[in-house]
Amino acid sequence: MPAAPYGSWRSPLSAAMAAESGIRHSEPWLGDDGSAWWLERRPKDGGRTTLVHDGQDVTPPDVNVRTRVHEYGGGAWFLHGETAFFSNFDDQRLYRLEPGQAPRPITPEPPRPGSVRYADGRVSPDGRLIVCVRETHGEDGEPANELVALPADGDGEARVLASGRDFYSFPRLSPDGATLAWTCWDHPNMPWDGTELWVAPLEAPEEARLVAGGPSESIWQPEWSRDGVLHFVSDRSGWWNLYREDAQLTDEQAELGYPQWGFGGSSYAFLDDGRIACIRVDGGYERLCILDPGHSDPEDLGLPYTAVGYPELRSVGDRVIYAAKSPAEEGVVVSWSAGEGVRVLSGPGEHALAPEWAPEPRAIKFPSAGGRTAHAFWYPPKNPDYEAPAGEAPPIIVQSHGGPTAHAIPEFDSEVAFWTSRGIGVVDVNYGGSTGFGREYRELLNGAWGIVDVEDCIAAALHLAREGEADGRRMAVHGGSAGGYTTLCGLAFHEDFAAGASYYGVADAETLAADTHKFESRYLDSLIGPYPETAERYRERSPIHFADRIRAPVILFQGLEDEVVPPSQAETMVAALKKNGVPHAYLAFEGEQHGFRKSETVISCLEAELSFYAQVFGFEPADDVDPVEIVR
Repeated sequence: MPAAPYGSWRSPLSAAMAAESGIRHSEPWLGDDGSAWWLERRPKDGGRTTLVHDGQDVTPPDVNVRTRVHEYGGGAWFLHGETAFFSNFDDQRLYRLEPGQAPRPITPEPPRPGSVRYADGRVSPDGRLIVCVRETHGEDGEPANELVALPADGDGEARVLASGRDFYSFPRLSPDGATLAWTCWDHPNMPWDGTELWVAPLEAPEEARLVAGGPSESIWQPEWSRDGVLHFVSDRSGWWNLYREDAQLTDEQAELGYPQWGFGGSSYAFLDDGRIACIRVDGGYERLCILDPGHSDPEDLGLPYTAVGYPELRSVGDRVIYAAKSPAEEGVVVSWSAGEGVRVLSGPGEHALAPEWAPEPRAIKFPSAGGRTAHAFWYPPKNPDYEAPAGEAPPIIVQSHGGPTAHAIPEFDSEVAFWTSRGIGVVDVNYGGSTGFGREYRELLNGAWGIVDVEDCIAAALHLAREGEADGRRMAVHGGSAGGYTTLCGLAFHEDFAAGASYYGVADAETLAADTHKFESRYLDSLIGPYPETAERYRERSPIHFADRIRAPVILFQGLEDEVVPPSQAETMVAALKKNGVPHAYLAFEGEQHGFRKSETVISCLEAELSFYAQVFGFEPADDVDPVEIVR
């Protein structure tokens, strides 16, 4: 085995392979006949999402199944019998798709393209009505969010079921179709801060009654059991646990719920025998378990999957379906039943990597500022064809997840493998504020965004350096969105990192508070403080005002159609870096929104970031990539 410096190892995983292998499976369903449906987002097809039925595409090539409600979407399609309903990205109308027929719209043409949007729908048992979230964008002011019922055949107008609250989600009909449950919340809360669960007769929604929740209790996924009993997940105990309306079913110091970033989430599903399948999150690991209500704690099924990302667990009979991930291979759609065990329903990606190249995550805990203990997954360099020279420690990328109310999971990520197979370690940090560790840990970031997250990322890097697993002189910080903000704060307010990579990151918190979409427009009230009352704190936490303190080179990536973190954030930061003579590079991409979807974009980013680190850290990459220009 030849010895070669870290970063210079030749890898079979090119940037193109890493980008094109990243097919994302989501929103799986089981048909009444046992058939399997799911969505696939395909980078090679411009990031388009298509609906798949038993492995075959059923939406035409000009359809992109994606809703923009809350901008993050989710709950973009739903099934009734053999009929699928979906939102199309281009016009945001709802479409009906019946076997052997072309999709047809069942909602009116909006006044302006994409100005009326739909998500999180369900069909009444008799197939006549759809209940869903509708978001209407007017000429001025915030969009209006409502719950509506509309004819499933498109023959008639929508009827408003609930309005007047800032946000709605999870409209769920009882098995007999007579009663509707839903959640709602208002500014400045985010859904993981506090939500309310309501129920009402479908034909008399004005008779709604409050079941659970409030400003400091987060409710997740109301769902009716097959015998018509309302269930839900609440964090009133400090952890997201499962409840019936009349009883608490679990008392875990683990999470059975999730932060509601998107619609359509489902972390539990009912089985015919009365048991409940559920996703249990413990220490960042997400495992499929079975709960026998009243008899036991959730039992881990011992499947080889350690992550789901955003949970979308559904069931028919005694069988469940979900999109599962493991450290060893790309994510797949799987089903499970006690009788059949696991069945893998989707094929491997086009560029599946052999197991010996797959990064191996190791959960680590380490001390951080203020006596905290923080968490991360450490992916050391791994390449069976090389070893490093004696005494050399690898450069590392400290990865800060987005959200920031989210969490890193142990999964095979082709972009992580891109780095580890070249001899660069990656540590994916679950800093204070991450989910999966209880409400108290989640709230560590309240009032402390840009402080606690940065301190924990630095602590992770220094811990690995002390252990001899990382080169303390070659540590980069990397993140997207909120993780991009953590990256820029780490460079502006600290001197531990030798480089940074910000993907569509927040540079000016004050501007973000005034110029972002409705869903997150008051998010910073909890993360930093009410605005404008604490405007000075916003300025103190904004890297844009402290670009003169940045000494380490930084590379920035930005989508030019980003409605969440507008391009002005990156452009203003670049101007400040240039003014202060800070080495930097900037790549902007037409047609990309918040989170890059096109394979050509991801290829450009990976190759540019590799060239950037090679120049900064002083290694010669084996790849033949165009050097990115670092300017002052």
